Amino acid sequence: MDNARKEAYIAILQYELISAFGCTEPAAVAFAAARAAEILEKKPEVIELACSGSIIKNVHSVTIPNADGLKGVTAAAALGAAVGSAEKQLCILEDVAPEQIARARRLLAGGACTCSLAKDVDELYIHVRLMGGGETAEVTIEGAHTNVVLAKRNGETLLQGESVCRSVPDKSELTLKGAFEFAKECEVARIAPLMQSQVEENAAIAEEGLRGDYGVNVGRSLLELYGRTDVRVRARAAAAAGSDARMSGCMLPVVINSGSGNQGMTVSLPVAEYAAELGADRETLYRALALANLTAILQKRSLGNLSAFCGAVNAAAGAACGIAYLMGGGYEDCANIVAYTLGTIGGMFCDGAKASCAAKISQALDTALTGLQISMKKRRSFQNGDGLIRENVEQTIESFGVVGRDGMRGANEKILEIMLTQGNIGDAVSGL
Repeated sequence: MDNARKEAYIAILQYELISAFGCTEPAAVAFAAARAAEILEKKPEVIELACSGSIIKNVHSVTIPNADGLKGVTAAAALGAAVGSAEKQLCILEDVAPEQIARARRLLAGGACTCSLAKDVDELYIHVRLMGGGETAEVTIEGAHTNVVLAKRNGETLLQGESVCRSVPDKSELTLKGAFEFAKECEVARIAPLMQSQVEENAAIAEEGLRGDYGVNVGRSLLELYGRTDVRVRARAAAAAGSDARMSGCMLPVVINSGSGNQGMTVSLPVAEYAAELGADRETLYRALALANLTAILQKRSLGNLSAFCGAVNAAAGAACGIAYLMGGGYEDCANIVAYTLGTIGGMFCDGAKASCAAKISQALDTALTGLQISMKKRRSFQNGDGLIRENVEQTIESFGVVGRDGMRGANEKILEIMLTQGNIGDAVSGL
Protein backbone atom coordinates (compact mmCIF):
# COMPACT_ATOMS: atom_id res chain seq x y z
CA MET A 1 0.00 0.00 0.00
CA ASP A 2 1.43 3.39 -1.00
CA ASN A 3 1.92 6.20 1.50
CA ALA A 4 -0.84 8.37 0.03
CA ARG A 5 -3.40 5.63 0.59
CA LYS A 6 -2.13 5.04 4.13
CA GLU A 7 -2.48 8.73 4.92
CA ALA A 8 -6.02 8.71 3.52
CA TYR A 9 -6.96 5.80 5.79
CA ILE A 10 -5.40 7.49 8.81
CA ALA A 11 -7.41 10.63 8.02
CA ILE A 12 -10.60 8.56 7.95
CA LEU A 13 -9.83 7.05 11.34
CA GLN A 14 -8.96 10.43 12.82
CA TYR A 15 -12.23 11.88 11.55
CA GLU A 16 -14.45 9.02 12.66
CA LEU A 17 -12.94 7.95 15.99
CA ILE A 18 -13.77 10.90 18.20
CA SER A 19 -15.08 11.09 21.73
CA ALA A 20 -18.76 11.81 22.33
CA PHE A 21 -20.77 12.29 25.51
CA GLY A 22 -24.24 10.79 25.51
CA CYS A 23 -26.07 9.53 22.44
CA THR A 24 -24.71 11.36 19.40
CA GLU A 25 -28.05 12.55 17.96
CA PRO A 26 -29.14 14.54 21.06
CA ALA A 27 -25.57 15.82 21.25
CA ALA A 28 -25.72 16.94 17.61
CA VAL A 29 -29.00 18.78 18.18
CA ALA A 30 -27.56 20.42 21.31
CA PHE A 31 -24.40 21.35 19.38
CA ALA A 32 -26.43 22.98 16.59
CA ALA A 33 -28.47 24.98 19.09
CA ALA A 34 -25.35 26.01 21.00
CA ARG A 35 -23.69 27.18 17.78
CA ALA A 36 -26.80 29.21 16.94
CA ALA A 37 -26.81 30.70 20.46
CA GLU A 38 -23.20 31.80 19.97
CA ILE A 39 -24.22 33.55 16.77
CA LEU A 40 -27.31 35.12 18.38
CA GLU A 41 -25.31 36.52 21.34
CA LYS A 42 -28.55 36.94 23.29
CA LYS A 43 -30.70 34.68 25.44
CA PRO A 44 -33.01 32.81 23.07
CA GLU A 45 -36.72 33.34 23.56
CA VAL A 46 -37.91 31.01 20.79
CA ILE A 47 -36.32 27.87 19.32
CA GLU A 48 -37.58 26.41 16.05
CA LEU A 49 -36.26 23.05 14.88
CA ALA A 50 -36.63 21.19 11.60
CA CYS A 51 -35.02 17.75 11.66
CA SER A 52 -34.92 14.63 9.52
CA GLY A 53 -36.94 11.64 10.65
CA SER A 54 -33.80 9.71 11.57
CA ILE A 55 -32.63 12.47 13.91
CA ILE A 56 -36.03 12.71 15.62
CA LYS A 57 -36.25 8.92 15.88
CA ASN A 58 -32.84 8.60 17.51
CA VAL A 59 -33.44 11.40 20.01
CA HIS A 60 -37.01 10.49 20.92
CA SER A 61 -36.54 7.81 23.59
CA VAL A 62 -32.94 8.01 24.74
CA THR A 63 -32.07 9.57 28.09
CA ILE A 64 -30.01 12.74 27.74
CA PRO A 65 -27.10 12.72 30.21
CA ASN A 66 -26.72 15.53 32.74
CA ALA A 67 -30.26 16.67 31.95
CA ASP A 68 -32.24 15.71 35.06
CA GLY A 69 -34.35 13.19 33.13
CA LEU A 70 -35.13 15.32 30.09
CA LYS A 71 -35.80 13.49 26.81
CA GLY A 72 -36.65 14.49 23.27
CA VAL A 73 -35.35 16.63 20.46
CA THR A 74 -36.75 19.92 21.81
CA ALA A 75 -35.15 19.21 25.19
CA ALA A 76 -31.78 18.61 23.52
CA ALA A 77 -32.08 21.89 21.63
CA ALA A 78 -33.15 23.84 24.72
CA LEU A 79 -30.19 22.45 26.66
CA GLY A 80 -27.76 23.29 23.87
CA ALA A 81 -29.08 26.83 23.61
CA ALA A 82 -28.81 27.22 27.39
CA VAL A 83 -25.20 25.97 27.39
CA GLY A 84 -24.42 28.16 24.39
CA SER A 85 -20.81 27.06 23.97
CA ALA A 86 -20.20 24.75 21.02
CA GLU A 87 -16.45 24.16 21.21
CA LYS A 88 -16.91 20.74 22.85
CA GLN A 89 -18.91 19.56 19.85
CA LEU A 90 -20.33 16.08 20.66
CA CYS A 91 -19.21 16.39 24.28
CA ILE A 92 -21.25 19.55 24.73
CA LEU A 93 -23.49 18.00 27.40
CA GLU A 94 -20.60 16.81 29.53
CA ASP A 95 -20.92 19.77 31.90
CA VAL A 96 -24.42 21.20 32.28
CA ALA A 97 -25.06 23.47 35.25
CA PRO A 98 -28.34 23.29 37.24
CA GLU A 99 -29.23 26.82 36.19
CA GLN A 100 -28.82 25.83 32.52
CA ILE A 101 -31.21 22.90 33.00
CA ALA A 102 -33.66 25.27 34.70
CA ARG A 103 -33.39 27.70 31.77
CA ALA A 104 -34.07 24.85 29.32
CA ARG A 105 -37.08 23.73 31.35
CA ARG A 106 -38.53 27.25 31.24
CA LEU A 107 -38.24 27.32 27.46
CA LEU A 108 -39.90 23.92 27.18
CA ALA A 109 -42.66 24.69 29.68
CA GLY A 110 -43.55 27.91 27.88
CA GLY A 111 -43.89 26.17 24.53
CA ALA A 112 -41.07 28.27 23.12
CA CYS A 113 -39.30 25.27 21.56
CA THR A 114 -40.96 23.49 18.62
CA CYS A 115 -39.92 20.85 16.12
CA SER A 116 -41.12 20.01 12.62
CA LEU A 117 -40.24 17.08 10.39
CA ALA A 118 -37.98 18.14 7.53
CA LYS A 119 -38.79 16.18 4.37
CA ASP A 120 -36.70 15.42 1.29
CA VAL A 121 -33.46 16.09 3.17
CA ASP A 122 -30.44 14.03 4.13
CA GLU A 123 -31.17 11.41 6.82
CA LEU A 124 -28.84 13.39 9.09
CA TYR A 125 -30.28 16.89 8.96
CA ILE A 126 -30.79 19.47 11.72
CA HIS A 127 -31.90 23.08 11.22
CA VAL A 128 -32.11 25.35 14.28
CA ARG A 129 -33.52 28.88 14.32
CA LEU A 130 -33.21 30.94 17.48
CA MET A 131 -34.93 34.24 18.17
CA GLY A 132 -34.26 36.64 21.01
CA GLY A 133 -34.12 40.39 21.58
CA GLY A 134 -35.35 41.06 18.05
CA GLU A 135 -32.42 39.10 16.56
CA THR A 136 -32.32 35.72 14.79
CA ALA A 137 -29.66 33.08 14.25
CA GLU A 138 -29.81 29.92 12.14
CA VAL A 139 -27.57 26.86 11.88
CA THR A 140 -27.94 23.83 9.61
CA ILE A 141 -26.12 20.53 10.08
CA GLU A 142 -26.15 17.95 7.32
CA GLY A 143 -24.44 14.65 6.52
CA ALA A 144 -22.39 14.35 9.71
CA HIS A 145 -23.14 15.17 13.33
CA THR A 146 -21.06 18.36 13.54
CA ASN A 147 -20.99 19.25 9.85
CA VAL A 148 -22.29 22.84 9.82
CA VAL A 149 -23.23 23.67 6.22
CA LEU A 150 -25.12 26.92 6.84
CA ALA A 151 -24.97 29.66 9.46
CA LYS A 152 -26.96 32.92 9.40
CA ARG A 153 -27.47 35.96 11.62
CA ASN A 154 -30.52 38.14 10.97
CA GLY A 155 -30.83 36.59 7.52
CA GLU A 156 -27.25 37.33 6.54
CA THR A 157 -25.26 34.25 5.54
CA LEU A 158 -22.12 33.81 7.58
CA LEU A 159 -21.18 30.40 6.21
CA GLN A 160 -22.54 28.16 3.48
CA GLY A 161 -21.51 24.90 1.88
CA GLU A 162 -18.67 23.78 4.14
CA SER A 163 -18.10 22.65 7.68
CA VAL A 164 -16.88 25.09 10.30
CA CYS A 165 -15.62 22.16 12.36
CA ARG A 166 -13.68 19.56 10.40
CA SER A 167 -13.11 18.71 6.77
CA VAL A 168 -14.66 15.39 5.77
CA PRO A 169 -12.07 12.93 4.40
CA ASP A 170 -12.50 11.20 1.06
CA LYS A 171 -13.76 7.65 1.63
CA SER A 172 -14.21 6.76 -2.02
CA GLU A 173 -10.99 4.71 -2.17
CA LEU A 174 -11.72 2.72 0.98
CA THR A 175 -12.02 -1.03 0.31
CA LEU A 176 -12.01 -4.11 2.50
CA LYS A 177 -8.79 -5.34 0.89
CA GLY A 178 -7.26 -1.92 1.44
CA ALA A 179 -8.36 -1.94 5.08
CA PHE A 180 -6.72 -5.34 5.56
CA GLU A 181 -3.48 -4.19 3.91
CA PHE A 182 -3.48 -1.03 5.98
CA ALA A 183 -3.86 -3.03 9.19
CA LYS A 184 -0.83 -5.14 8.28
CA GLU A 185 1.42 -2.36 6.99
CA CYS A 186 0.59 0.88 8.79
CA GLU A 187 2.95 2.55 11.23
CA VAL A 188 1.33 1.63 14.53
CA ALA A 189 2.55 4.79 16.26
CA ARG A 190 0.30 6.80 13.93
CA ILE A 191 -2.88 5.03 15.04
CA ALA A 192 -1.96 4.06 18.60
CA PRO A 193 -3.42 7.15 20.34
CA LEU A 194 -6.77 6.67 18.58
CA MET A 195 -6.98 2.98 19.37
CA GLN A 196 -5.83 3.38 22.94
CA SER A 197 -8.49 6.02 23.59
CA GLN A 198 -11.16 3.87 21.99
CA VAL A 199 -10.29 0.85 24.13
CA GLU A 200 -9.92 2.81 27.38
CA GLU A 201 -13.02 5.00 27.12
CA ASN A 202 -15.27 2.27 25.81
CA ALA A 203 -14.05 -0.27 28.35
CA ALA A 204 -14.79 2.18 31.16
CA ILE A 205 -18.47 2.56 30.22
CA ALA A 206 -18.78 -1.19 29.62
CA GLU A 207 -17.49 -1.85 33.13
CA GLU A 208 -19.96 0.67 34.51
CA GLY A 209 -22.74 -1.04 32.58
CA LEU A 210 -21.82 -4.37 34.13
CA ARG A 211 -21.71 -2.86 37.63
CA GLY A 212 -24.81 -0.71 37.55
CA ASP A 213 -28.51 -1.13 36.88
CA TYR A 214 -29.07 0.27 33.38
CA GLY A 215 -31.83 -0.42 30.90
CA VAL A 216 -32.74 -4.10 30.94
CA ASN A 217 -29.18 -5.13 31.84
CA VAL A 218 -28.47 -7.13 28.68
CA GLY A 219 -24.73 -7.26 29.36
CA ARG A 220 -25.06 -8.38 32.96
CA SER A 221 -27.73 -10.91 32.01
CA LEU A 222 -25.50 -12.56 29.42
CA LEU A 223 -22.81 -13.18 32.04
CA GLU A 224 -25.34 -14.36 34.61
CA LEU A 225 -26.98 -16.76 32.14
CA TYR A 226 -23.90 -18.16 30.39
CA GLY A 227 -20.98 -17.43 32.71
CA ARG A 228 -17.65 -15.76 32.06
CA THR A 229 -15.62 -18.70 30.77
CA ASP A 230 -16.55 -18.28 27.09
CA VAL A 231 -14.82 -15.33 25.42
CA ARG A 232 -17.66 -15.11 22.92
CA VAL A 233 -20.11 -14.41 25.75
CA ARG A 234 -17.77 -11.88 27.37
CA ALA A 235 -17.32 -10.07 24.06
CA ARG A 236 -21.07 -9.75 23.55
CA ALA A 237 -21.63 -8.77 27.19
CA ALA A 238 -19.02 -6.00 27.12
CA ALA A 239 -20.51 -4.26 24.09
CA ALA A 240 -24.08 -4.74 25.29
CA ALA A 241 -23.26 -3.44 28.78
CA GLY A 242 -21.73 -0.31 27.31
CA SER A 243 -24.94 0.30 25.40
CA ASP A 244 -27.06 -0.48 28.48
CA ALA A 245 -25.29 2.35 30.28
CA ARG A 246 -25.06 4.80 27.41
CA MET A 247 -28.73 4.57 26.39
CA SER A 248 -29.74 5.17 30.01
CA GLY A 249 -27.83 8.43 30.34
CA CYS A 250 -24.57 7.22 31.90
CA MET A 251 -22.24 10.18 32.28
CA LEU A 252 -19.16 8.66 30.64
CA PRO A 253 -17.83 9.40 27.13
CA VAL A 254 -17.18 6.85 24.39
CA VAL A 255 -15.13 6.85 21.20
CA ILE A 256 -17.59 6.53 18.33
CA ASN A 257 -17.57 4.96 14.88
CA SER A 258 -19.62 6.29 11.96
CA GLY A 259 -21.18 8.88 14.24
CA SER A 260 -22.45 6.30 16.73
CA GLY A 261 -21.36 5.44 20.25
CA ASN A 262 -23.13 2.09 20.13
CA GLN A 263 -21.28 1.22 16.94
CA GLY A 264 -18.01 2.46 18.45
CA MET A 265 -18.43 0.08 21.38
CA THR A 266 -19.62 -2.81 19.22
CA VAL A 267 -16.67 -2.56 16.86
CA SER A 268 -13.98 -2.25 19.55
CA LEU A 269 -14.85 -4.00 22.82
CA PRO A 270 -15.16 -7.55 21.40
CA VAL A 271 -11.79 -7.15 19.67
CA ALA A 272 -10.17 -6.08 22.94
CA GLU A 273 -11.81 -9.01 24.76
CA TYR A 274 -10.50 -11.54 22.24
CA ALA A 275 -7.06 -9.91 22.25
CA ALA A 276 -6.83 -10.45 26.00
CA GLU A 277 -8.00 -14.06 25.63
CA LEU A 278 -5.45 -14.78 22.90
CA GLY A 279 -2.59 -12.95 24.62
CA ALA A 280 -2.14 -10.54 21.71
CA ASP A 281 0.29 -7.70 22.20
CA ARG A 282 -0.69 -4.04 22.01
CA GLU A 283 0.54 -3.59 18.44
CA THR A 284 -1.50 -6.54 17.16
CA LEU A 285 -4.56 -5.28 19.01
CA TYR A 286 -4.24 -1.82 17.46
CA ARG A 287 -3.85 -3.28 13.97
CA ALA A 288 -6.93 -5.46 14.51
CA LEU A 289 -8.90 -2.45 15.75
CA ALA A 290 -7.88 -0.43 12.71
CA LEU A 291 -9.24 -3.18 10.45
CA ALA A 292 -12.42 -3.50 12.51
CA ASN A 293 -13.14 0.23 12.45
CA LEU A 294 -12.39 0.66 8.74
CA THR A 295 -14.58 -2.34 7.87
CA ALA A 296 -17.51 -0.80 9.73
CA ILE A 297 -16.90 2.61 8.14
CA LEU A 298 -16.77 1.02 4.68
CA GLN A 299 -20.23 -0.51 5.14
CA LYS A 300 -21.70 2.75 6.45
CA ARG A 301 -20.33 4.65 3.44
CA SER A 302 -23.05 3.04 1.33
CA LEU A 303 -25.75 3.35 3.97
CA GLY A 304 -25.06 6.77 5.41
CA ASN A 305 -24.69 7.37 9.14
CA LEU A 306 -28.44 7.24 9.76
CA SER A 307 -31.09 5.06 8.14
CA ALA A 308 -33.64 2.37 8.99
CA PHE A 309 -30.82 -0.20 8.83
CA CYS A 310 -29.38 -1.01 12.26
CA GLY A 311 -25.71 0.00 12.28
CA ALA A 312 -24.89 -2.57 14.97
CA VAL A 313 -24.90 -5.13 12.14
CA ASN A 314 -22.10 -3.29 10.33
CA ALA A 315 -20.12 -2.72 13.51
CA ALA A 316 -20.44 -6.37 14.54
CA ALA A 317 -19.14 -7.49 11.14
CA GLY A 318 -16.22 -5.11 11.58
CA ALA A 319 -15.46 -6.48 15.05
CA ALA A 320 -15.47 -10.06 13.76
CA CYS A 321 -13.02 -9.07 11.02
CA GLY A 322 -10.73 -7.56 13.64
CA ILE A 323 -10.94 -10.78 15.65
CA ALA A 324 -10.15 -12.80 12.52
CA TYR A 325 -6.97 -10.72 12.17
CA LEU A 326 -6.03 -11.59 15.77
CA MET A 327 -6.49 -15.27 14.91
CA GLY A 328 -4.30 -15.10 11.82
CA GLY A 329 -7.15 -14.95 9.34
CA GLY A 330 -6.80 -13.34 5.94
CA TYR A 331 -8.68 -11.02 3.63
CA GLU A 332 -10.93 -13.80 2.32
CA ASP A 333 -12.01 -14.62 5.84
CA CYS A 334 -13.00 -11.00 6.37
CA ALA A 335 -14.92 -10.92 3.10
CA ASN A 336 -16.81 -14.07 4.11
CA ILE A 337 -17.57 -12.64 7.58
CA VAL A 338 -19.06 -9.46 6.13
CA ALA A 339 -21.14 -11.42 3.62
CA TYR A 340 -22.34 -13.86 6.28
CA THR A 341 -23.33 -11.09 8.71
CA LEU A 342 -25.09 -8.93 6.14
CA GLY A 343 -26.70 -11.93 4.49
CA THR A 344 -28.09 -13.19 7.81
CA ILE A 345 -29.30 -10.12 9.72
CA GLY A 346 -28.94 -7.35 7.14
CA GLY A 347 -32.63 -6.50 7.53
CA MET A 348 -32.56 -5.66 11.26
CA PHE A 349 -34.18 -2.24 11.47
CA CYS A 350 -33.34 0.74 13.62
CA ASP A 351 -36.24 2.08 15.68
CA GLY A 352 -34.19 4.73 17.41
CA ALA A 353 -31.71 4.92 20.25
CA LYS A 354 -33.03 3.29 23.43
CA ALA A 355 -32.56 0.35 25.80
CA SER A 356 -33.15 -2.38 23.21
CA CYS A 357 -30.04 -1.29 21.27
CA ALA A 358 -28.01 -3.40 23.72
CA ALA A 359 -29.99 -6.51 22.76
CA LYS A 360 -29.53 -5.78 19.05
CA ILE A 361 -25.79 -5.39 19.60
CA SER A 362 -25.66 -8.76 21.37
CA GLN A 363 -27.53 -10.50 18.57
CA ALA A 364 -25.52 -8.83 15.82
CA LEU A 365 -22.27 -9.93 17.47
CA ASP A 366 -23.60 -13.47 17.92
CA THR A 367 -24.23 -13.66 14.18
CA ALA A 368 -20.90 -12.08 13.19
CA LEU A 369 -18.96 -14.38 15.51
CA THR A 370 -20.71 -17.39 13.97
CA GLY A 371 -19.62 -16.11 10.58
CA LEU A 372 -16.08 -15.83 11.96
CA GLN A 373 -16.07 -19.43 13.19
CA ILE A 374 -17.44 -20.76 9.90
CA SER A 375 -14.89 -18.82 7.87
CA MET A 376 -11.93 -19.80 10.02
CA LYS A 377 -12.89 -23.46 9.50
CA LYS A 378 -12.70 -22.75 5.74
CA ARG A 379 -16.22 -23.93 5.14
CA ARG A 380 -18.30 -22.87 2.16
CA SER A 381 -19.44 -19.25 2.22
CA PHE A 382 -22.53 -17.60 0.78
CA GLN A 383 -22.43 -17.46 -3.00
CA ASN A 384 -23.23 -14.86 -5.64
CA GLY A 385 -26.99 -14.83 -6.15
CA ASP A 386 -27.85 -15.91 -2.60
CA GLY A 387 -30.32 -13.09 -2.07
CA LEU A 388 -28.37 -9.82 -1.96
CA ILE A 389 -24.95 -11.53 -1.94
CA ARG A 390 -22.98 -10.54 -4.99
CA GLU A 391 -19.81 -11.58 -6.80
CA ASN A 392 -17.47 -9.81 -4.37
CA VAL A 393 -17.70 -8.20 -0.96
CA GLU A 394 -17.68 -4.63 -2.27
CA GLN A 395 -20.73 -5.35 -4.45
CA THR A 396 -22.43 -7.12 -1.56
CA ILE A 397 -21.88 -4.13 0.70
CA GLU A 398 -23.28 -1.83 -1.98
CA SER A 399 -26.39 -3.99 -2.53
CA PHE A 400 -27.22 -3.94 1.17
CA GLY A 401 -26.43 -0.24 1.23
CA VAL A 402 -28.97 0.45 -1.51
CA VAL A 403 -31.65 -1.51 0.34
CA GLY A 404 -30.86 0.16 3.67
CA ARG A 405 -30.52 3.65 2.27
CA ASP A 406 -33.29 3.70 -0.35
CA GLY A 407 -35.40 0.58 0.02
CA MET A 408 -36.01 1.02 3.75
CA ARG A 409 -36.85 4.71 3.53
CA GLY A 410 -40.58 3.99 3.78
CA ALA A 411 -39.97 1.79 6.81
CA ASN A 412 -38.08 4.62 8.45
CA GLU A 413 -41.01 6.98 7.95
CA LYS A 414 -43.50 4.44 9.31
CA ILE A 415 -41.29 3.72 12.35
CA LEU A 416 -41.15 7.43 13.14
CA GLU A 417 -44.90 7.85 12.70
CA ILE A 418 -45.66 4.99 15.10
CA MET A 419 -43.12 6.19 17.67
CA LEU A 420 -44.48 9.73 17.74
CA THR A 421 -48.19 9.02 17.50
CA GLN A 422 -48.35 5.93 19.72
CA GLY A 423 -45.58 6.64 22.20
CA ASN A 424 -45.76 8.66 25.40
CA ILE A 425 -42.21 9.98 25.55
CA GLY A 426 -40.58 12.96 23.88
CA ASP A 427 -41.93 15.60 21.57
CA ALA A 428 -44.91 16.60 19.55
CA VAL A 429 -43.53 16.98 16.04
CA SER A 430 -45.40 18.76 13.29
CA GLY A 431 -45.28 17.79 9.65
CA LEU A 432 -45.87 14.02 10.00
